[in-house]
Amino acid sequence: MHLQDLAFRTGAAVLLAAGLAACTTPQPPARPGVYIPPPVQQPQAMFIRPASGTTIARFDGVRNKGLDIAGNAGDPIVASADGRVVYVGGELRSYGNMVIIKHNETFLTAYAHAQTILVKENAVVRQGQKIAEMGKSDADRVKVHFEIRKNGTAVDPEPYLSGRLQQ
Repeated sequence: MHLQDLAFRTGAAVLLAAGLAACTTPQPPARPGVYIPPPVQQPQAMFIRPASGTTIARFDGVRNKGLDIAGNAGDPIVASADGRVVYVGGELRSYGNMVIIKHNETFLTAYAHAQTILVKENAVVRQGQKIAEMGKSDADRVKVHFEIRKNGTAVDPEPYLSGRLQQ
């Protein structure tokens, strides 16, 4: 009986290996002198845009330490990445109602000028989760001011949103 079990297992292994070999995608035959590059994989962005509106002001590091994204009052503002809410309030001058999310020991994101804030401090949020609604608290128009801070310093969000920068 033991010999039959061994023969059965060996046969099953051979059939499995043959099946796997048959499932591999055949590569087209190479033509001499013609290089076919592998498909380009777009890098995964570390952060996503917090709102779908158009960018109305870009990072310059002096007057604007983030992106301003236009929208309508009540439009959703979503968490740019997973993290924990570390601040909710309106005490920071010129930011209006604001949410700050800590993503790890390196990165924080800030979402300013909200009309309504939907999260509380210490809440865990997931990327894409609605955290606030767009407004114009302490601003000249309806928008969200979005900042990424790396080790406490404001950085240009664009490369992080596009996937060009990962850390």
